[in-house]
Amino acid sequence: MVTEFPEPTAPATGRGEVFLRYLDYFRETVVAKVSALAEGEVRRSILPSGWTPLELVKHLRHVELRWIEWGFEGRDVGDPWADRRGDRWYVAPEETREDLLAALRAQGAHTRAVVEGTDLAAVGAPGERWEGAEPASLERVLFHLLQEYARHLGHLDIVAELAGGPVGE
Repeated sequence: MVTEFPEPTAPATGRGEVFLRYLDYFRETVVAKVSALAEGEVRRSILPSGWTPLELVKHLRHVELRWIEWGFEGRDVGDPWADRRGDRWYVAPEETREDLLAALRAQGAHTRAVVEGTDLAAVGAPGERWEGAEPASLERVLFHLLQEYARHLGHLDIVAELAGGPVGE
């Protein structure tokens, strides 16, 4: 799926649609960049911090899970930190690129359904996600997700270029 950059001049039905367009764009750009890398490159780190492109994909899926399902909706998601082992992102050897990318897209579809069915001013359900603070509004959660995606996509841009993958947006 090719998602066009959400130009600020493109008409939108509201702020929720703007958030969704940017999230979809960032998510699909992550999918495209990771899909274009050679199999050996998606499980190899070229950075001192040690993360791999597949670990980034799994992390982003769990970021959405933690903020939308576990946080905003207050749902039991099992282990919300399943993208980590200790203080590192982790992908098991049996986890495939295809499965991780499908999980990322499915999480995005869930986020879309929540945003389309909820007022942006709605406040999240109380729960562990908020670590004792008052739950945030959906709009604040979405703003946080956008910065997560934008920041990590920038990281992936550099890693993909260094690995001989796609360059640019």
